[in-house]
Amino acid sequence: MQDYPPGGQPAEAKPHRSLFERLTALISPEPENRSELLELLHDAHERNLIDADALSMIEGVFQVSELAARDIMIPRSQMDAIDVSKPIEEWLPMVLETAHSRFPAVDGDRDKIVGVLLAKDLLRYYAEESFDVRGMLRPAVFIPESKRLNVLLRDFRANRNHIAMVVDEYGGVAGLITIEDVLEQIVGDIEDEYDFDEAEDNVLAIKAGEQGPRWRVKALTEISQFNEEIGAVLTNDDVDTIGGLVANHLGRMPRKGEHFSIGALRFEVLRADARQVHVLLVEKMPVWPVKDDG
Repeated sequence: MQDYPPGGQPAEAKPHRSLFERLTALISPEPENRSELLELLHDAHERNLIDADALSMIEGVFQVSELAARDIMIPRSQMDAIDVSKPIEEWLPMVLETAHSRFPAVDGDRDKIVGVLLAKDLLRYYAEESFDVRGMLRPAVFIPESKRLNVLLRDFRANRNHIAMVVDEYGGVAGLITIEDVLEQIVGDIEDEYDFDEAEDNVLAIKAGEQGPRWRVKALTEISQFNEEIGAVLTNDDVDTIGGLVANHLGRMPRKGEHFSIGALRFEVLRADARQVHVLLVEKMPVWPVKDDG
């Protein structure tokens, strides 16, 4: 008669590991921190065990837990908002031109957000004789600048919400963030037929950091445009773009989440894969005067 473990089912036999596998485990222990795990993943990519897209998404998942809403939000000055205190005819052309699916609604002041208008609700404007914009508004969700992106993504999914207003410590509106903005940190740019790659969007000023002003910069930005926008004097005769300059400076492809400095500029790689860097965060550091001992 065969004895069974508690539960009445035979226990599964553990797979037998060869002597070589056991020795390998002793020589190469499991990673003890995130940095070691990423090194293993990069090694796996170099040995063609995982492709570049998979590696980039895994790195994106790690980075989402480190970034806050302030790091990727659309700044207040860049928000496309409707003003419900004005006639619909005044802001409807902007809605049609930008073609967003959702718009923050303000009441005369950008700090006074009264809700969110879904573009599809404007169809009733053409179908009904009377149209009450305020009655069409959905409740706005407000979050602090410091909210972590992984927590925000979980909230977006749980509440079936796609947009949130970001407020600063004084309660003023600092910007907005969408679920697409968060997902793009993992899977890269999500482009649709309404996305435009305009040159003026290559360098976007965001809230100043601890040391100085900051910009979010597309890696394909021409070095000349980069210098003009932020007042820098970077040069490199071998490359044309800021992403190429960064790779040339490091002598290798930058990794997502990596920090480094070039002159008085501090760079952080916000988005990159094994083939190229896509988005950089640039902060201008203060230039301290040299003390004259003479």
